[in-house]
Amino acid sequence: MKAILTVLVALVLLAASATMLYTLDEADQAIIVQFGQPIGGVITEPGLKVKLPWQDVRYFDKRLLVWDGDVTQIPTLGREFILVDTTARWRIADPLLFLTSVRDESGARTRLDDIIDSVVRDMVSSTELEEIVRSKDWEVNVEDLEDPTLAERGDVNLEMQPKLGRELLEQEILTRARASMPALGIELDDVRIKRVNYINSVRQQVEQRMIAERQSIAERFRSEGRGRSQEILGNMERDLRRIRSVAAREAEEIRGNADAEATRIYGVAFGADPEFYSFFRTLESYQALGANSTLMLRADSDFFRYLEQSQRLK
Repeated sequence: MKAILTVLVALVLLAASATMLYTLDEADQAIIVQFGQPIGGVITEPGLKVKLPWQDVRYFDKRLLVWDGDVTQIPTLGREFILVDTTARWRIADPLLFLTSVRDESGARTRLDDIIDSVVRDMVSSTELEEIVRSKDWEVNVEDLEDPTLAERGDVNLEMQPKLGRELLEQEILTRARASMPALGIELDDVRIKRVNYINSVRQQVEQRMIAERQSIAERFRSEGRGRSQEILGNMERDLRRIRSVAAREAEEIRGNADAEATRIYGVAFGADPEFYSFFRTLESYQALGANSTLMLRADSDFFRYLEQSQRLK
């Protein structure tokens, strides 16, 4: 009988230990629940713990948790329909309030879906698209852009510099969403917009507009190229005329100098022997007469002087 009693006591103690002892991990916090109602405070110290057999333990994660919202189609202030994908980081700040308000993490994510999606929709629908996709500190370096005329227009900052920006928009979403978190025992740590994209119909319109803009820029470049080509050809033609003019002037100067030098040589030769020079020039003029040339001259003309002398010599 003693042996049987010993075995029975051991079995009772073993069953009691299985229902009365529990272990709390360092990453968790716990609340004891009795008949569906929380008993006592929040247990945060890790280790081996004891409870009554009819009590249950609800565990809650201490760590930072991730919430990922569904991709939502939202119109912006400019009526562009975009797809917004949002994510958030949150933790359970008050496990007791968390248990009584949303019960568990699944219920918490459902409430986060309602709260954060509503805030994101309100903020995006009241904001221009440029403010959603760009940062506040985004600066335009005109020299790095393909369109050089942006520097000449002088309106780059007015058109392209965001007034709010993605970071301030996310901060405003976080501030508004946090206002509803204390009643749920949740601490919202951060909210981020992971991705922004156009819907298919708007994407096609944007692509067509981008193509038209690129074609317009290409046509402007072609026009500037044609203008530059005409300018280069005009400069080349002007330089060519100038070179030809300079060359013609130099040629005339060379011819003038040559004629002057020939005249000087003729003068020197004429001065050395005038009679021979006169005879030589007359012979040159005789050579200029062709076989059928006819001249009407007087008989006593100086042109026949050497011919008459040659006849006399004969």
